[in-house]
Amino acid sequence: MIEEALNEIQRGSFEIIDEERIIKLLKKFYESGETYTVKAGFDPTAPDLHLGHTVLLHKLATFQKYGAKIQFLIGDFTAQIGDPTGKSETRKKLSPEQIEKNAVSYKEQVFKILDPKKTEVVFNSEWINPLGATGMLELTTTFNVARMLERDDFEKRYKGGISISISEFIYPLLQGYDSVYLKSDIEIGGTDQKFNLLMGRHLQRSYDIGKEQAVLMMPILEGLDGVNKMSKSLNNYIGVTENPKDMFGKILSISDELMWRYYELLSSKSLVEIKDLRKAVESREYHPKKAKEDLAMEIVERFHSKDIALDAQSEFNKVFKKSEIPSDMPSFECEAGTWIAKALVDCKLAPSTSQARRDIKAGAARIDQVKVSDEQLKLEVGKYIMQIGKRKFASLKVV
Repeated sequence: MIEEALNEIQRGSFEIIDEERIIKLLKKFYESGETYTVKAGFDPTAPDLHLGHTVLLHKLATFQKYGAKIQFLIGDFTAQIGDPTGKSETRKKLSPEQIEKNAVSYKEQVFKILDPKKTEVVFNSEWINPLGATGMLELTTTFNVARMLERDDFEKRYKGGISISISEFIYPLLQGYDSVYLKSDIEIGGTDQKFNLLMGRHLQRSYDIGKEQAVLMMPILEGLDGVNKMSKSLNNYIGVTENPKDMFGKILSISDELMWRYYELLSSKSLVEIKDLRKAVESREYHPKKAKEDLAMEIVERFHSKDIALDAQSEFNKVFKKSEIPSDMPSFECEAGTWIAKALVDCKLAPSTSQARRDIKAGAARIDQVKVSDEQLKLEVGKYIMQIGKRKFASLKVV
């Protein structure tokens, strides 16, 4: 049983530091029923999550299956500083109102994956605010500037003459102090968090709490392009709260090879089940598109419901297999003479007129399923079905 648990815990991970400690914790659980704690921190810097964020949540859910109590940490204090990891400049400070609103949204979303009975939601303002000036000064004495500048992103900014605020130096210390206060047994995070995760081990030693947390790092999930990390700014993401039909269609759009990456990091299927499925696809006993549909159904059902997932599948088949327009789409209205590029933006099919023009040049824009070739087109009075690519539709009334 311990071997099975360890295999699932290792699944998809990039690096584990102090795996021996994890094994000891598992042994204690199976021998005496003693639980252990696994911490993961999320700064509520945006109101919603995408599937890239859920990679950590799935790993937390795996730990829950094998005896862990999850410390789901919402960094309401540290979000005011902003995690400098991977940033080329100091981040803008969020208002307390924004942080509180985003934190509420996070709590609503994470329990679609985590078991609330085995999860403790904590806010780090609860223990960082009481630290006060004395406690904060004591914290800064546990690490020196030279060591801090060894961190890759700090080193690059320092050598490039780019500003680094003192608060950004404090951020890793505060994340590490979270592990001191919570007495975490394990902390997980992305590969880009290694410096901060190791800070937790360092500070647990410094504060002599009698343990050093193990660290597990998960890889950064690639976005729909299969190259860059999933990101809203790169528009290659699948949002957790996204329209189920869009979610289904986006998953179907990934490459066959990327599909297995998504299965490993996002599916609740066991490693054995995924291995058997991959063999069936490779031997042509099972079509890769059907395997992709299975994955899309699983993910849409997880964040919505089975009935909604079935509806999304039906709609996808209707639109993409039969080249029909969707039965339900947003409606918009504009004045006669509106420029086609502006109309596409007004219909929320393109983020800007420049992008709309690029879509037209690429042959991706259609009106009533007819390709638009004139990027200077002015729309006349009438009703139109506007379309970009295979998934974006809108109904437009021109008056």
